[in-house]
Amino acid sequence: MKALRTLAWIIVFGLLGCQSNHSSLSAAGPQSKNIEWLYWLIFWICLAVFVLVMVFFAHGTARTKVDEQEMAPVMENPEGDRRARVAVSVAVTVTVITLFVVLAFSIVTGNTVEGLSSKNPVTIQIIGHQWWWEARYPNPQADLTVVTANEIHVPVGLPVVVLTSSADVIHSFWVPNIQGKRDLLPGYQSAFWFQADKPGIYHGQCAEFCGEQHAHMGFEMVAEPVDKFQNWLSQQRKPSAQSTDPSVLRGREVFLTHSCVLCHTVRGTDAGSKVGPDLTHLASRRMIAGATLSNESGSLAGWITDPQRVKPGVLMPANPLPPDDLDALVTYLRSLQ
Repeated sequence: MKALRTLAWIIVFGLLGCQSNHSSLSAAGPQSKNIEWLYWLIFWICLAVFVLVMVFFAHGTARTKVDEQEMAPVMENPEGDRRARVAVSVAVTVTVITLFVVLAFSIVTGNTVEGLSSKNPVTIQIIGHQWWWEARYPNPQADLTVVTANEIHVPVGLPVVVLTSSADVIHSFWVPNIQGKRDLLPGYQSAFWFQADKPGIYHGQCAEFCGEQHAHMGFEMVAEPVDKFQNWLSQQRKPSAQSTDPSVLRGREVFLTHSCVLCHTVRGTDAGSKVGPDLTHLASRRMIAGATLSNESGSLAGWITDPQRVKPGVLMPANPLPPDDLDALVTYLRSLQ
C-alpha cells in the first residue's frame, strides 16, 4: 500500500507540473513547442531502452536458477557465445544510430528555435543583477523608454527580440513555457528571439547559480493581447502619479529624505539612482523582491523594514523606520500605478 500511495503522489505531482506556468511540458510558444517535442522524443527512446533492459534482465534471471549452496558451473557454449557477440554488436549499432538520430533532431530543433525573425519585432533589453531582473523597452526618444523590474510584458502572437547582459556575475534567463534558457555573461551582450502564442502569466527563473539568493531570483512574464500590451506600455511611459492625498505626500517626503532615494528611481521626482529597481510604477506589479513576495502592503512593509529576513545576503539594507513613516511610505509606494 505504501508503494501505491507513493506512486499516486508521483502521478499527481507530475500532472500538476505539466499544467504549471513554469514547465517545459506546457508549451506556450513555437520555440517551446519544438523543445517539448524533442523532450518527448528523448523520453520515449529512453523509456523503450529501459523496458528492453528490464525484459532482458528478467529473462536472464528466470533462466538462471542455481542452488544457493552451489557455485554456478562454468560451461563451454561456442554457439551461445557467437549469438551473444551478434546480440552485443547489434545493440551497439542500434545505440550508435539512435544517438546520431537524437543528435540530428537536436541540431534541427536548435536551428528551428533560433529561426524566428520579424521586420518589426518588439525589443526588450534584459539585464541581470544580483538578485533581480531589469527590463528595458528602448525607444529612440529617451523619455519614452520604459524601465521596469521582475515583470516582463510581451504581446501575444508577435516576435520579441531580447537583448541580454549582466551587471555582475553570470545569470541565465529561463521561461520554460516560452523558450530555453539563455546565459547572461558580464561584459558580453547577446540576443535571441521568442514568441508567446497563449495569454497568461509565466514564471521565469535564473537557471545559473549566481550567489546566495539565486533561488529567489525569479520574474514573471505577462503575455497579453497586443492592445493590452500597448496600453500597458503607454501607462509605463508616464511619470509617477501625482497625488494631493496628505498620506501620499508624507510618504513621498519619507522616500526622498531617507536611504530609498540613494538606490531607486521614481520618474517625476528627484529620485534618479539606478542601483536598485525602478519604482516609478511599482504598484502595477504583481510581485516584488525578485518575484519572492506578493505586492501587498504587508509584504511591502516587511521587505522595506528587514529585507535580510526575506532574502539573506540581498544588497538592500534594512530600513528601521518609525511606524508612522513606514505606513506613509507604503501608502506612497502603493500609489505608484
